[in-house]
Amino acid sequence: MKRLIPVLIFLILASCKGDKPQDGNKSNISTDSISEDINKIMAIEPVSLGIEEANNLVELPLNCIDTEYPNKLGQTLENKEAIGEPHELHPAFYGCFDWHSSVHAHWSLVSLLKQFPKIEKKEAIREALKNSLSEENIQGEVAYFKRGESDSYERTYGWAWLLKLAEELRTWEDPLGQELANNLQPLTDIIIQRYMEFLPKLNYPIRVGEHTNTGFGLALAYDYAKATENEKLKETVAKRAQDFYLKDDNCPVEWEPSGYDFLSPCLAEVDIMRRVLPKNAFSMWIDDFMPQLKNKDFSMEVGEVSDRSDGKLVHLDGLNFSRAWVFYGLANQYPEQYGHLRSVAEEHVAYSFPNVVGDSYEGGHWLGTFAIYALQEAGNKKKE
Repeated sequence: MKRLIPVLIFLILASCKGDKPQDGNKSNISTDSISEDINKIMAIEPVSLGIEEANNLVELPLNCIDTEYPNKLGQTLENKEAIGEPHELHPAFYGCFDWHSSVHAHWSLVSLLKQFPKIEKKEAIREALKNSLSEENIQGEVAYFKRGESDSYERTYGWAWLLKLAEELRTWEDPLGQELANNLQPLTDIIIQRYMEFLPKLNYPIRVGEHTNTGFGLALAYDYAKATENEKLKETVAKRAQDFYLKDDNCPVEWEPSGYDFLSPCLAEVDIMRRVLPKNAFSMWIDDFMPQLKNKDFSMEVGEVSDRSDGKLVHLDGLNFSRAWVFYGLANQYPEQYGHLRSVAEEHVAYSFPNVVGDSYEGGHWLGTFAIYALQEAGNKKKE
């Protein structure tokens, strides 16, 4: 943020000069207002993930995974017998308003417990995970995914979060993590199979700022494949990402955001391509795709939310977190070229983070996950 201060002073002083006094009156812009604006910028501090934040954030998934209503099922009915209550259709993932939010709420619980083993509600978290992710409940989820009209269910956003949960469990050095990963494996295998069947048939990527964004779905699938050494899935994801995006250039980021975005179409591409391309190839690609990111003075206005009780308008808080995790990822992987993007990420997190805990259910059932993922990518975890 400090790099912006000279620019700010110049612009404000220029504005003062251009605002000539009328009828002997002095300009109404004072040095006090200049100092006030500068102090606002200086006041932005990086948000770090520590035990206090973890204790607050964990309340969101703990409270929602058993909250069955309101509920958005998003299912296609093959017959009248297919109708059922959420907990009957989805024994493991029936809470948090919709299936994918329930899945990533479980990921949030695992992630926070792994990072903060002394978290206040550690026993409640473990018990909740054991209850939800039992072998019997996962078999119920498998049965749903094997229904005749469920081939495309949660494609690919929910699929991606399921693999993220599977990755988090599989890499958790705790007997409970391995037990739950084994319970989840039959559903994980179905999701992997769905990816392997779907990706070769997808002729064109989906470039939107919501659930069906292809880049986001590929990025989390790639992380799972890499962490679990699933070379076949990893190679398929990498190939399709390059098929889709390698020839892209001049992404129109100035068109973003759309009113309901919680993902950036441009940055979602950056996030997957930094994973699958070698350093030199990525550098050449991004010089064509988003060359402005290398500018040390690059900035991006945060997505402003007008009504956090509106389930769609509050998406823009999610956009701020998802932009941040892309910027953090770039800065971490290539600090010399993109280290300056940390400050842009921090601005986005600082805007939306104060509104996560205590938000209405429209945002609270999912935004905590986005905040945790962004802060996890930041890597500036506080000591316990």
